[in-house]
Amino acid sequence: MVKLLVKLAVVALLANAGYRVGSEYLTFIKFRDGVRDAAMFKASTDTELAGKIMELANEFDVPLEESALSIERRERQVFVSGSYDKAIEVAPTYFYPWHFSWSIQATVSMIVPPYQSRPR
Repeated sequence: MVKLLVKLAVVALLANAGYRVGSEYLTFIKFRDGVRDAAMFKASTDTELAGKIMELANEFDVPLEESALSIERRERQVFVSGSYDKAIEVAPTYFYPWHFSWSIQATVSMIVPPYQSRPR
C-alpha cells in the first residue's frame, strides 16, 4: 500500500511539473506570435516596436527587460530577438529558472490589414 501511495505521489508531482512547464511554454508561444504580428503590421519604427513588445510582455506576464531585446531592419525585413528567464514552480516550493529565447524574421507588410467591420 505504501508503494502505491509513493508511486501516486511521484506521478502527481510529475503531472504538476508538466502542467506548469507546458503552461509557460504556451504563454511563450502566444507572446512570440504577438511579437511577430507587431513586427509585421503594427510598428513603423524601432522605438514603437520596442514599446509594443514591452506592452505584450506586460500583457502575458513575461519578465522581459528592454536591454534583452534586439531589433534590426534591412529593407522590408525586421529581425527581432530576445530572451528572458522565468522561475517556474516545478514542485511545491521548488522554483526552476527556465530560459526562453526567440528570434523572428518578419517581412513588413505594405498593405494595411482590413478593418474588422466595414461601414456600409
